[in-house]
Amino acid sequence: MKVGILGATGSVGQQLIHMLDCHPTFEVTQLFGKKSTGKKYGDVDWILPGNTPSYVEDIKICSPSEISHDVELVFSALPPSAAESIEVELAQKGKIVISNASAHRMEEDIPLLIPEVNPGHLDLLRVQAKTRKWKGVLITNPNCSTIILNLVLKPLLDAYGIEKVIAVTLQAVSGAGYPGLPSLDILGNVIPYIKGEEEKLVKETSKILGTFIDGRISPSRIEISATCTRVPTIDGHLINGFVQTVHDVEIEEVVESLQNFSGVPQKLNLPTAPERPIRVTSKVDRPQTRFDLDPMAVVVGRIRKINNMLAFTILGHNTMRGAAGASILNAELFKVVS
Repeated sequence: MKVGILGATGSVGQQLIHMLDCHPTFEVTQLFGKKSTGKKYGDVDWILPGNTPSYVEDIKICSPSEISHDVELVFSALPPSAAESIEVELAQKGKIVISNASAHRMEEDIPLLIPEVNPGHLDLLRVQAKTRKWKGVLITNPNCSTIILNLVLKPLLDAYGIEKVIAVTLQAVSGAGYPGLPSLDILGNVIPYIKGEEEKLVKETSKILGTFIDGRISPSRIEISATCTRVPTIDGHLINGFVQTVHDVEIEEVVESLQNFSGVPQKLNLPTAPERPIRVTSKVDRPQTRFDLDPMAVVVGRIRKINNMLAFTILGHNTMRGAAGASILNAELFKVVS
């Protein structure tokens, strides 16, 4: 299937290019960008480690209005302001739009998808087709921290029920995009607030863990609160989670539930799916971003009880599992089930 990438010169766009190299299903044939239109992709600054993948070097960057009829699916790494109109226009033209942007995540008929967590929410596409009359579809993935947290909440919810969640994030600077924060703002510093992140984590989780019924998502009633901070690491978001469960838990059982968790992507053996979406570490001082960061799995450690709450620490790759990889996995799932 021939695909294009919107926002191809940004950090998530480049991560998409990196992760789609030699993909068995998707062939990148068009790249779109605003400031670099007309240039060959090889002439654009490559901001990830290593060199520009050779397969895209000679692709000419073009405007979304120049999208080819041969391109069936488009990955969007656009900023929200641009995504709001461009993604809709492409869906109206019959394209499958898989978006990392936040612009449409909370709209009632648009799936906010984590394939291991809520694959059934793809049923919203029937509602979307009926109400929008689009020839194509629009599917979104959540914010990076939301994905990392919900991969762990899902097996806990299934096994024990959840009444309350408190999440404190320590988010890497790559989550702010490139070039990110000025060095004098973040070096030797921790910033205890990231605009919009706490609201996203709360609202998106309520939708993701909600129930599809009568053509809509009934939001989860779990009480959720979040504090989101920026820390001076390059990649990898760390989340300290505290969960009050409906039923009593034993730590050994929690570890087993997390280690054994798998979802539809694992059952279907999707190309980008990790063999195990959750890895558990028993080391008292892990996970650490330097040693434990995995492209598509999250790593959980420090599992313990504090008073009446279950506490743990989660590490996930924000630009891979939390962004580019999430979009690719969504596209793989849609391709198989559609």
